[in-house]
Amino acid sequence: MEIELEGGPVWQTRNDVRIPNEGGTQLSLVDLIGSGPFASVRLEVSYNISRRHGLRLVLAPLTISGTGTLDEPVEFAGETFAAGVPTEGSYRFNSYRLTYRYRFHDGRKWRWHIGLTAKIRDAKVALEQEGTSASDSNVGPVPLIHLAGQVRLSPHWRITGDLDALAAPQGRAEDLALKVRYDPTDRWSLALGYRTLEGGADADTVYTFAWLHYLVASVALRL
Repeated sequence: MEIELEGGPVWQTRNDVRIPNEGGTQLSLVDLIGSGPFASVRLEVSYNISRRHGLRLVLAPLTISGTGTLDEPVEFAGETFAAGVPTEGSYRFNSYRLTYRYRFHDGRKWRWHIGLTAKIRDAKVALEQEGTSASDSNVGPVPLIHLAGQVRLSPHWRITGDLDALAAPQGRAEDLALKVRYDPTDRWSLALGYRTLEGGADADTVYTFAWLHYLVASVALRL
């Protein structure tokens, strides 16, 4: 079993919301609260059932918020928000995942996994200004395809990558990470890397798409 704790700053380069999809005003949370950085944290627990079969649990909470002013009146979730008034915006996108993966290649240098991820998405967008507040939340399951690999550069150095992704007519989701890892001992591993999270939904009741960029550092312990 391996436990990995990851953290670092996250920036948003896109975070567009229109609720309801028909009749709402499209709003950029990047324009309202800025691009960041904001804080992020993530916990992963991996367990090998056998040499080729394994499970991975991911807990990835994320909330970003800030205060700005709207350039024009905004219709959001049944309320009207005035322009030029300090407005607090918040975006929550908590992700809880369980992955089954199969190691289909296990060479001396390269290692590859493929699998399926069951994700629970806990999302919420909220606006608040003096006298007015509104929010829209959504909790539901999302199936994803999982792919992970690593290349060993030396006894102590590796490059690893992992991807959870799926696209459908009503939306898409991608979570991709690349890390450079240093293994000082057989049990401990340190890593630096980049993670990007992109996706959203264009449904009858909601339009929301975001693109987030993480600089991450992590420490892992093998038990």
